[in-house]
Amino acid sequence: MTQTAGKKKKGLVRRFLPYYKKYRKTVAFDLLCASLTSVAELTLPMIVRQITGRATNPTEFGELSVKFVLITGGIYLLLRVVEALANYYMQYVGHVMGSKLETDMRTDLFHHLQQLSFSYFSQTKVGQIMSRITSDLFEVTEFTHHCPEEFLIAFIKIGVSFTILIQMNPLLTALMFGVLPFMVFFAWRYNHKFRAAFKQRNRQVGEINAQVEDSLLGVRVVKSFANEEIEERKFDEGNRKFLDFKAASYRYMAEFGTSNRIFDALMYILVVVVGAILIINGRLEVPEYTAYLLYVSVLLTAIRRIVEFIEQFQRGMTGIERFYEIMDAPAEITDKPDAADLTDVTGEVVFDDVGFRYTEDEADVLHHLDLTVKPGQSVALVGPSGAGKTTFCNLIPRFYDVTEGRILIDGKDIRDLKQRSLRQNIGMVQQDVYLFSGSVMDNILYGKPGATREEAVEAAKLAGAHGFITALPDGYDTYVGERGVRLSGGQKQRISIARVFLKNPPILILDEATSALDNESERLVQQSLESLAKGRTVFTIAHRLTTIKGADVICVLTEKGIEESGTHDELMKKDGIYAGLYRMYTEEGTVTA
Repeated sequence: MTQTAGKKKKGLVRRFLPYYKKYRKTVAFDLLCASLTSVAELTLPMIVRQITGRATNPTEFGELSVKFVLITGGIYLLLRVVEALANYYMQYVGHVMGSKLETDMRTDLFHHLQQLSFSYFSQTKVGQIMSRITSDLFEVTEFTHHCPEEFLIAFIKIGVSFTILIQMNPLLTALMFGVLPFMVFFAWRYNHKFRAAFKQRNRQVGEINAQVEDSLLGVRVVKSFANEEIEERKFDEGNRKFLDFKAASYRYMAEFGTSNRIFDALMYILVVVVGAILIINGRLEVPEYTAYLLYVSVLLTAIRRIVEFIEQFQRGMTGIERFYEIMDAPAEITDKPDAADLTDVTGEVVFDDVGFRYTEDEADVLHHLDLTVKPGQSVALVGPSGAGKTTFCNLIPRFYDVTEGRILIDGKDIRDLKQRSLRQNIGMVQQDVYLFSGSVMDNILYGKPGATREEAVEAAKLAGAHGFITALPDGYDTYVGERGVRLSGGQKQRISIARVFLKNPPILILDEATSALDNESERLVQQSLESLAKGRTVFTIAHRLTTIKGADVICVLTEKGIEESGTHDELMKKDGIYAGLYRMYTEEGTVTA
């Protein structure tokens, strides 16, 4: 392990320790119990030494009597009872504490994920995130509970054994403990190998999750192209990689375990052979020799537990490292300390010399945009694909921050407003409707948590959705399936419109809301959208140009910016870009907008 890696590990542990703060009393008592579980094991060699000494050398150790044996046996039995109770506390309360700590970490992780911007999720696979929030944190649970216990028990057993044995025979003790530095060296040598192997393994679990999620969510596409075999091959490839990484971690464990078994044997041989020679030379008594053999067993048991725990330790450290990789991802869109609430919105929206690029290395998507939209106006955005129409609309609710210039709502820079209050005043209806797993009612109420059932039904009526909803098997309580798969595209879209009706925002964004629908569904949804747009400031990204003829302002957005703007009649008279697009659409029934 390199010096940098060592510092990184210490840094992770230091950052992780505050999670124990809530449970410090539990941790303290758990460590006390861990100490008590060591007492009986450390006492047994001394009891055997006394019994053996009294039996072989009563002059020095005293007479061996039934009373002494019974008293000693009673004390040892009491110690074992205490050990059993302490072990119960460790196994039950200690594990529960670890689970609570895991829950706290998962809560923090999910909270942080909610703060991250769109750019993070566009670059990160959901399967990787799921792996970190589930399996990685489970590994952390075992680590958080066992790590303090195992190290404390090992420290006590090794420390007490050394203290007692050095007093009995310094030479034999020095020879026996002289093996430990070599064991530590091998542990240090294999440490970084374990860490790398476990990190690769956990990353591959995330890749498998991502591939499974992708395949299952696209199962209709898979089956429509009869590509089940392709998906199976992709899965098998990822699964084999996981096996390779796991096999590598087991190989390192086997190599490490084998080397430690060799050192175990060496320590036993030293005690047996050197101890026997010392007995022959009269430099070691038989009772001490017996105690040495038992303490070697105690010592090696402690070392074996640490060796076995190293795998768990590395899994836990890998889980913590992957946890902080997400926690360290910056929340690019944040509220200022003095951010204000957006209240009493009239709906005026101003783009003041706005420019935007996704990253510093990329070219501008938008540049030098100026547009003033009065309260209640409807603005349609048309133009070629890739001109930045969706990006334009995503800047209004501050899904991304402008690179240059500013956006004002009712004269207030949106960066000076709290994100929550800003987005509560903006409603969005998108082409790709997302319905959550649950009932129709659950999905409508998502627009305004806390609203009554009656308000949700009224919103559905306004959206033109009440009729088809009541015809469903369980009406508003009908389960919509994963992503709303049990409903048609038009039905899902009208539910999403009902959701926005319930929210009742003063500013509305329609992002190609009807482009994926058939003619009948489009007609119904368009009626719902027209009803929804009344009295609101509306931004519409248009795919079918006939739907935006009545817009107050039509803006033609190209890579050069807003090249044309005006009403439908004004732009047709101008006979420019818009007129060409409109004629292409009406003549051919399609347009690349």
